[in-house]
Amino acid sequence: MNQTVEAANGVNIPRLGFGLYKIKSGEDFERAVEEAIRTGYRHFDTAKIYGNEGALGRVIPKSGIPREEFFITSKAWTTDLGYHTTRKAFEQTCRRLNVTYLDMYLIHFAGPHYVEAWKAMEELYDEGRIKVIGVANFEIRHLENLKKNSRISPLVNQVETHPQFPQRELHDYMVRHRILHEAWGPLGQGNEALLKHPELSAIAHRHRKSVAQVILRWHLERGIIVIPKSSNPQRIKENSEIFDFELNEEEMERIRRLDTGKRYSVSPTGYMVNPTYVKLMKLFICR
Repeated sequence: MNQTVEAANGVNIPRLGFGLYKIKSGEDFERAVEEAIRTGYRHFDTAKIYGNEGALGRVIPKSGIPREEFFITSKAWTTDLGYHTTRKAFEQTCRRLNVTYLDMYLIHFAGPHYVEAWKAMEELYDEGRIKVIGVANFEIRHLENLKKNSRISPLVNQVETHPQFPQRELHDYMVRHRILHEAWGPLGQGNEALLKHPELSAIAHRHRKSVAQVILRWHLERGIIVIPKSSNPQRIKENSEIFDFELNEEEMERIRRLDTGKRYSVSPTGYMVNPTYVKLMKLFICR
């Protein structure tokens, strides 16, 4: 679990993280994070929109483990994009997380004013307040636009990725431009058909592993950072046991053939006009 991948600026990022999306604050949240820390997770991924930054900021200090041993990621929500608003949002996130710096800060979506937001993040990076600056849910056209209008290229892009939606074209683009690929929803958001797929089940049986472990290992073999989420102690532990086996070329090819181009979530472009997104936008604007 101590394995890392080096970003283009030399910062080491844990290859396995713990995703906090949809894990609500409260006793269940505390138990899940405490169990993850006991298991050995040090990379935690949250966001303003998840509503659990404050809860994470309370749990981590209780561990007794120095702040420097954790790798904490959060994200600027779409209503906070813009030079001044992004700087303000960053400070609010740090206060909620009870930290003075973030290991990684991402623009959550390529919403309006993301270029101005990026300029604020470049400054925060220069000031040493953020170790790794990046984006999430950006497509090639967004990355190209940012490259033309920035001093520092994104170091990471966090996007939906799983065997049926491997993001090949985007992945190859990021490899060429030294942008690390981080997968959210790496297990297909728990899609039952994927987790019971006969090809994956056969590979899992061969390695005496679960299908989830095989999928997470597939990501690692592609050089992708993974942030699976779970509140189940057994699955939290299981998801961490992916560093004691490897997939061979034949197995990687068999998984490659599972590509259907099917997202399990709304596309980044579609998300911007999704009714739920619009409702959340109004909610945060009112705040």
